[in-house]
Amino acid sequence: MNALDVADLTVRYPSGGIPVTAVDAVSFAIGAGEALVLVGGSGSGKTTVARTVLGLPGQGAAVSGSVRLDGTELRALDERALSTVRGRRIGYVPQDPSGSLDPLRRIGPQIAEVLRRHRVVEGRGRARAAVPELLSRAGVQEPGRVARSFPHELSGGLRQRAAIALAVSCSPGLLVADEPTTALDALVRAEILALFHALRTERGIALLLVTHDLTVARAIGGRTAVMRDGRIVETGDTEQILSRPVHPYAAELVAAEPGVRA
Repeated sequence: MNALDVADLTVRYPSGGIPVTAVDAVSFAIGAGEALVLVGGSGSGKTTVARTVLGLPGQGAAVSGSVRLDGTELRALDERALSTVRGRRIGYVPQDPSGSLDPLRRIGPQIAEVLRRHRVVEGRGRARAAVPELLSRAGVQEPGRVARSFPHELSGGLRQRAAIALAVSCSPGLLVADEPTTALDALVRAEILALFHALRTERGIALLLVTHDLTVARAIGGRTAVMRDGRIVETGDTEQILSRPVHPYAAELVAAEPGVRA
């Protein structure tokens, strides 16, 4: 069984009485420990796919198709059930860590609260004690200091590591990451991408990553799906797509970033 199965996913939004199709009959699957990178230009639908998998397609969205997580049809769940799935079975890493970190609370209590809310750890003391190890697994060198810090007291790289620690604190089977390295410098970006690789290979977490950057796709490896106008126009092994793209749009993306060719 795959960690995630998406079949014929279609998402439409109202626009002046005429529905606009943002995602059009998209299908893919990701196994445990595997990665699928969604690439494409602005407006291609890749972020809408990711947010719909999370059960957050946006106001007024009309969604059809199937989204199965370890065999559970997520589209059949109400918001209360989905809120339990998010965090416990699906982790989410946004482009901006402020999308998941509360700026008014220290990092440690935020992670501890997630552990207790999803009953991964019982009791405040045990939840607090688990935080440094989770931060350390996310590559934080000074987990105690970071746990005591507010988000604004940390660098962009540390905030993103804290957001990743929060996302994987409950050992989800699937991690959804939306442009998670866009605001980071080259060195920190490489470290974050290496962390995603470790989460896949060492913990068996399936990864769905959204990016417009083909160098990120190469670093992640696995498979890549190229999106245009809401559709997947080409999918396959990442190295094959970056070196020998078949669809004209995929070839256009690769040609625009000549440095990604082997």
